[in-house]
Amino acid sequence: MKHMLLLFLGLPLACISQVTGVVEDGQTKEPVFGAKIMASTGEKVLSDIDGSYTISPASYPATLVIVAQTFVNDTIVVEGPGELNIKMNPPLIDLKTVVVSAGRRDQDIEDISISMEIIRPELFDNKGLANLEEAIDQSPGVYAMDGQVSIRGGSGFAYGAGSRVLLLWNGMPLLSGDAGDTKWNAVPLESASQIEIMKGASSVLYGSGALNGLISISEREPTLKGETRFKVQSGIYGNPRRESLKWWSQSPMFYQVEAFNSKMYKNVGYTISGNGFLSDGYREGETEIRGRVSGTFYIRPEKYKNLKAGIGFNVQRQKTGNFIIWESDSLGYTPNGTADTSNIASTLTYNGGTRMSIDPYIKIYDKNKNLHTVKTRFYRIANDNISNPSQSSTAHTLYGDYNFQKKWKNGSAVTSGATYLRSDVFSALFGDHNSTNLAAYGQYEHHMARWDLTGGIRVEYFEQDGRAGDSDFYIGKDSSLVLPVYPIIRLGAHYQLAEFTHLRASFGQGIRYPSVAERYTQTSVGALNVFPNPNLRPEVGWAAEIGFKQGVKIGKNWKGLVDISAFMNQYDNMMEFTFGSFKPDTIAWSLNPEDPGYINKWFGFQAQNAEKARITGIELSFNSQGKIGDVELTSLIGYTYMNPISLNQDSAYLSTFSDTTTNILKYRFNHLAKADVEATWKGISIGVSARYNSYMNNIDAIFEGEIVDGLSILPGLKEYREENNRGSFVVDFRTGYSFAEHYRVGFIINNLLNAEYVTRPGDIQAPRSFIVQLQMKF
Repeated sequence: MKHMLLLFLGLPLACISQVTGVVEDGQTKEPVFGAKIMASTGEKVLSDIDGSYTISPASYPATLVIVAQTFVNDTIVVEGPGELNIKMNPPLIDLKTVVVSAGRRDQDIEDISISMEIIRPELFDNKGLANLEEAIDQSPGVYAMDGQVSIRGGSGFAYGAGSRVLLLWNGMPLLSGDAGDTKWNAVPLESASQIEIMKGASSVLYGSGALNGLISISEREPTLKGETRFKVQSGIYGNPRRESLKWWSQSPMFYQVEAFNSKMYKNVGYTISGNGFLSDGYREGETEIRGRVSGTFYIRPEKYKNLKAGIGFNVQRQKTGNFIIWESDSLGYTPNGTADTSNIASTLTYNGGTRMSIDPYIKIYDKNKNLHTVKTRFYRIANDNISNPSQSSTAHTLYGDYNFQKKWKNGSAVTSGATYLRSDVFSALFGDHNSTNLAAYGQYEHHMARWDLTGGIRVEYFEQDGRAGDSDFYIGKDSSLVLPVYPIIRLGAHYQLAEFTHLRASFGQGIRYPSVAERYTQTSVGALNVFPNPNLRPEVGWAAEIGFKQGVKIGKNWKGLVDISAFMNQYDNMMEFTFGSFKPDTIAWSLNPEDPGYINKWFGFQAQNAEKARITGIELSFNSQGKIGDVELTSLIGYTYMNPISLNQDSAYLSTFSDTTTNILKYRFNHLAKADVEATWKGISIGVSARYNSYMNNIDAIFEGEIVDGLSILPGLKEYREENNRGSFVVDFRTGYSFAEHYRVGFIINNLLNAEYVTRPGDIQAPRSFIVQLQMKF
């Protein structure tokens, strides 16, 4: 009874000694969640979802230190208990980079244990880029190849099927259910906050498809102030260096318009954006027209301040012309065969299509400030082959993820959850197929003085068309024990050696399951045949690296980060399209085009587990932002040396290499350098981009030869590669002028030197182009 009396007497005293209030953004008035309030007497608390906090210093006066990411630290002396509302202010120039994808939570980029690059929206706005593929091709260590992206040499050319790089939009995968690829032109760049590129296996938190890394893009969230953006641009292609490439009498043009608007009210908010693009195409017949609307609606109920819910959407309709095989090296911008859409043998195809996603989600903070998140997505891809309707397809993907996060005051955190992924494909090209992927994952991050240690595990179950086995995991020397789920792990360490000096090391495993297109495609494009392989197995791999990051500062408002890393990636059962003869034994060879065994019908490519590979290398990058005097200077610079080698000793496989004297992987190279620098002074900006990659030593040998006498897939390629064997070097230039606070006009010259270069065999890139642009921001 005595103890109860003391407790009740003490409660009013405890309440009287408290300091309470709200932490909010001094500019937008929005609450700041997760701000750390530390008292000089040792007490520490975090602000709640609505910005509220309560702290009880042991004595007064007390000094409160308030720390929150992206805000200037604040120090306040309180003389006694009472109400204290704290307004946090952003720095004059934000020098801190915060990323989300590394641990599914906000982290300073210096504190993570894996290599990462950031592309800010100003870069892809000012460069006049038309789609996401063009944007990520600006990043060090990343190479875009006709719709497929490789990070540090992890991927080659796979004819648009499968991807070892996972794309995330608002934290959820955005790969098609049929080909397992990314529809780069359907991602709403106009509403993106920033692009995060994580290098190395990232499958523990994100699953199949992140074997080589991931690209994460998040939408700008609305603020109470609101935001409106508008951009319109028009461009024209100049003449190529070689007159024979020019097929037009009037220079082809392209146009783009985009708009973004967002606003947060007290309890509801929205973002909405639109994009329209029209292009004549620099290659004959490769026209493109598309329109897109996307956005999100948010709700924060007044009664339930610990809850946030929303539903996002993205709808795009398009029509494009595409070809993958040139007429010849002299006519590299002209498709092989006829452009008549009624001729299904032509290598030019016209496609219509719809891309649609609907993304409901909910976030709830429980009474212990743990975060529970449920994200879902319905993603529909419809490809309408206008040239050959029998090759049209539709794919539906249903995704759901539950995620739990707990953070401790010392900076440690745990992330865990479960994922469901279901795909249904309806196609005459592939046949009708379905797949199911189930996973559970967990990751713990421990902060201890100068150390950050990370450990995670994921287990996955996968089946396709009701057939299990792809995710089987064999244990023991004789593989006597089989688990139906495949486990993968991730380990990482970060050590802060000094205030601006950081060391890191990481190891991560990954797995990628065959897409429907890789297993079941059977088609012909000109002389190029593709055959199915239902027995294709998943590929697995791991990535390891050590790195050093050094921050540098000039004055108070400019910061740079020098990053040096050494890496090693290894892959087993690597899926690659391999050339060969795939005629069934029951059919006899024939030279008669009317016979089933006609020789031209049975030579082609098939996806096979042909490769075991290892890629080692080093990477150096320097990124900076801020002001030096009156000049605002930003840079994104990097060099990557790669040694991508095949560990496959099978002579039959090695004979498919165009250069059999080396074991360098097909469609890779040793050197890759990227640089982008922009300087702004009194509203006038000048920027230069440069990209270099060394010669691609190895491709499929058949592309340089003949299938049979007189029949080539890419006529003239051998001679073209012999003449153009020094790699490629491309320079872009841009300038702009900002005026009246809200407006910016820009002028852009892409491929300033009018270089002729290819990203893959037979894919000559655009000649010099000129763009004029107007941006408005309110």
